[in-house]
Amino acid sequence: MPAGNLEFGKAAENAAAKFLKAKGYKILERNYKNKLGEIDIIAQQEGVICFLEVKARHSLNLGVPQEAVSISKQRQISRVAVYYLKSNNLLERPARFDVLALLYVNSQPEITLITDAFELSANFTV
Repeated sequence: MPAGNLEFGKAAENAAAKFLKAKGYKILERNYKNKLGEIDIIAQQEGVICFLEVKARHSLNLGVPQEAVSISKQRQISRVAVYYLKSNNLLERPARFDVLALLYVNSQPEITLITDAFELSANFTV
């Protein structure tokens, strides 16, 4: 990935974390990685573990950012989330999958938070 894209992604994730904190989320992990993949942000809101995928775009040429969270990406995030919950003895805690989309049309992003963006669609064993 070109350096400019990495910087853009990092800036978007920083803006996302700031937005989430302002909304009352407690950030637990950023860029959590395990053998199954990565989750951008893991947070807690009112006792619910939230697995957040952050998507950002400079324009609408490729569609709105949230459309980039494909079914295969949802499956991958689900597997990583189950592994995280199991590894941290949190399987009994309520959890959900959110998508945070940032569209930079000017210097400040237009932010859209989609709570319960998708559900765990299969049973996984890790």
